[in-house]
Amino acid sequence: MSLPRDLVRSIRGLDEHQLRRLLILARGLLIGSAGPVLDLESMPDVPRPTYRQEWVRCGKACTACPHGPYWYAYWREDGKARSQYIGRELAVDVARLCADAEDRSGLP
Repeated sequence: MSLPRDLVRSIRGLDEHQLRRLLILARGLLIGSAGPVLDLESMPDVPRPTYRQEWVRCGKACTACPHGPYWYAYWREDGKARSQYIGRELAVDVARLCADAEDRSGLP
């Protein structure tokens, strides 16, 4: 199965920063799948994200605010804090990795 041409065209138009964000998003989606996952450890220029849940205000005058929780990936790149929305659900394997890291840190 090939990717839609307009999607490929859009991806080719991305700059380096946007491609890195796309890679982090794709890895977050793939890590819970049955297929192989791209090993970011072997790519020294690709940042290693941390994952965090957040409640978000929509900016409208609604009574349901804040919405969520939603998962975001965070990392530092070129001295700046960056983030990428992952979704309402975090892949099971990513959630397990986050829990393992929390257990090692000793924080509640």
